[in-house]
Amino acid sequence: MPFDRELVFATVADHRRLIANTLEDLDDDRLATPSLCAGWDVETVGAHVLSTVADGLPVFLASAVRRGSLARAIDELACRRAQSTTAEIVSGLRAVADRRISPPLFGPLDPLADVLVHYGDIAIPLGLPFEPDPHSAASALDFLTGPWPFGFVPLGLLRGIRLRGLDIGRTWGNGAEVRGPVAALMMTVCGRTALLDDLDGPGLPLLRRRLRI
Repeated sequence: MPFDRELVFATVADHRRLIANTLEDLDDDRLATPSLCAGWDVETVGAHVLSTVADGLPVFLASAVRRGSLARAIDELACRRAQSTTAEIVSGLRAVADRRISPPLFGPLDPLADVLVHYGDIAIPLGLPFEPDPHSAASALDFLTGPWPFGFVPLGLLRGIRLRGLDIGRTWGNGAEVRGPVAALMMTVCGRTALLDDLDGPGLPLLRRRLRI
């Protein structure tokens, strides 16, 4: 569906600042809380969000070639950024908050999905509110169910499944229905299982099997 580019850029900027503010308020133990992003603690997720802006596409591509994998490159750059102090990560996020990114092929919905999902990776295990605007989450889901969700959605996860966002009145895909809040759908299609209990529908058992839950 069409989306408001200005609103997308503003939402991305707001969530970069939200992540910065969240990290700033955490003590060392809370920063070390395992996030929903496998292998990363909460602070490393924040470092990754900074890395996606501050390191830039050429650095990611060069690292991917050297490591033989984009996923390994992303992990390497995030972990490198996580060696900075929390204050440096926080100030870095604030410094790049308003930077507009629209990757080739993917467009601005890629960084929108990235920052919304990664805020969930931080907030949910910390027990903090995770209530993204349903329209923004729906725009992210447009990207995640589109032709270029590379690195976000496990291969084949949504085959034969229709998603219905009850709070947005929209559907994605075709097949056995899985329904619930659009934020829970967004997190689940990215392989996160923390909000599965917010979903129901005849397609949920199939989705659970594919997620090995």
